[in-house]
Amino acid sequence: MMDMRAPSGLRFMKMHGLGNDFVVIDSRGGGAVTTPALARALGDRNRGVGFDQLAEIRDSDKADFALDFWNSDGSRAGACGNATRCVSDYMMTVLGRGAVSLVTARGALAALRRDDGLVSVNMGQPQTDWADVPLARAVDTLHLPLPGDPVAVGMGNPHCVFFVPDAEAVDLAGVGRGHEVDPLFPQATNVEFASLTAPDRLRLRVWERGAGITLACGSGACAVAVAAHQRGLTGRRVVLDMDGGALEIDWRDDGVWMTGPVAHVFDGWLTPAFLAAYP
Repeated sequence: MMDMRAPSGLRFMKMHGLGNDFVVIDSRGGGAVTTPALARALGDRNRGVGFDQLAEIRDSDKADFALDFWNSDGSRAGACGNATRCVSDYMMTVLGRGAVSLVTARGALAALRRDDGLVSVNMGQPQTDWADVPLARAVDTLHLPLPGDPVAVGMGNPHCVFFVPDAEAVDLAGVGRGHEVDPLFPQATNVEFASLTAPDRLRLRVWERGAGITLACGSGACAVAVAAHQRGLTGRRVVLDMDGGALEIDWRDDGVWMTGPVAHVFDGWLTPAFLAAYP
């Protein structure tokens, strides 16, 4: 018979927001455990668990908790909106609250659960100055000197937003990587292709820095909403339709609020042998 006792090792959770999937490790009460080697190993969908990003929950003396993010290639991610919503929903359940505060590399954020079960997070104010995105040199962030006339927006991580007639027609795999590592972005960039489908609705496809094509991207949706309003294409409240589903974005005076569904799929354990192989 299978031994159902709790094994030794490291517990993790698998979550997703609109198919944008995450491994979540709760390190509260102890030190951070994630290393670049462990993030790469866990991110391998054949030999590990597989994820778009890894989120590690840590203690904070400034908020209910802190969050660190890692990409599947072992690099650090400065922000991850959908993971923030997923972890915030988990922490609201743990703490027995309908709202929580958290700290990321982006700064202090706030999240809440709406009456309809959707989870909202305030991703903070967008970064629109070239040095804050950051870019390699001073340019007009609303009209980058690149083919396709993209917009640069920072949401705690850099974004390069292209407005195109039909996002479905873009060869995302073919062009995403090249734009990701364009020299204008010294830290590389997420790349978004968006097309207007209604006065306040856009179709969005995303190539994420350090992860590749993903079904959804929360910070990317925020960046596109900001860029669309700045370009005069939409109002400040929009819906972004991505491969994995829709997010509501509302750019308010206190920041860019993102709202959508979350899912806690399963819990698992990383074996001591796996952990020892990737210190």
